[in-house]
Amino acid sequence: MVIGVLKLTLFLPENHSLKGKRGVIKKIKARVANSFNVSIAECDDHDLWQRAVLGICQVGNDVPYVDGALRQVVRFIDDMQVAELGEERFEVLHC
Repeated sequence: MVIGVLKLTLFLPENHSLKGKRGVIKKIKARVANSFNVSIAECDDHDLWQRAVLGICQVGNDVPYVDGALRQVVRFIDDMQVAELGEERFEVLHC
């Protein structure tokens, strides 16, 4: 079993409140969950208005599948154009 973990930093430069941030994050999480078989959650920077860190996890049988699936999620979020992509950190665990 292979577990892929992605830590993705997003920047929300046009956002001016936590309420606005929550709306953007909720939209991203809902669309990703409906389009991909991954787990997604906001995992850091909860109190910052213009920055969010998402944790995304994919489980599979081999590394290329898991890596490809997580890269598709990143492209999907980028194509939504609701936030600017920042740092992407991939990690693969073998169990």
